[in-house]
Amino acid sequence: MRRIIIAAALLLVAAAVAGVARPEGAEAVDGTPATQDSVTVSGSASVSAVPNRAQLSLGVDSRADTARGALSANAKEMRRVIEAVRAAGGSDISTQSVSLSPQFGENGAVTGYAAGNVVVATVDVGRAGAVIDAAVEAGANQVYGPAMSSSDQAKLYGQALKGAVSDARERAQILATAAGRSLGKVTTIVETGGYQPVPMLQKSAVSDSGTPVVAGEQETTASVSMTFELR
Repeated sequence: MRRIIIAAALLLVAAAVAGVARPEGAEAVDGTPATQDSVTVSGSASVSAVPNRAQLSLGVDSRADTARGALSANAKEMRRVIEAVRAAGGSDISTQSVSLSPQFGENGAVTGYAAGNVVVATVDVGRAGAVIDAAVEAGANQVYGPAMSSSDQAKLYGQALKGAVSDARERAQILATAAGRSLGKVTTIVETGGYQPVPMLQKSAVSDSGTPVVAGEQETTASVSMTFELR
């Protein structure tokens, strides 16, 4: 019996040695490949530009004794506003909201009705003030915005993204050199940031004879996370 036990133990040792000798023997016990030496870094960059496009919300709030009267008056006034906005240079005009609600007095009784209609229009920044003035002149009594953006936003973000990758590579190179290593190939790259424009210090004003609109610089940012092999 003792000889059988010794023989079995020798067979197990031989099998273990054979497993190490094979290339796949470098795997961990659970079958996961051994971790490659690597460095993971984050990179970010930004691009500044002055927006050339503005989005305005323009509306009319009308009151009348009856719901039909309030809605009818609002429709007539809103048509004039839309025509004026279009004539002043507004484009991509679309309805944002339509509302109708009763108005109550101190005793809780209905005293009348309020009807509202708001449209959204896109305009060149240089025409934003003129469009606002034209809308108000036509009867608009609600103005919101402007929300400014660049017509080539995708291009700006692409530039920021390239800068973020370069920044990450530079950081990785510094770490590798400090550790006495060199960079190998990129194993992973993850886009971690958005391109939402961030308003910066306003430094240029675009205005006409009416309402002034200031077009300050906006900063488009991008960030990435990258992993490099180390050699």
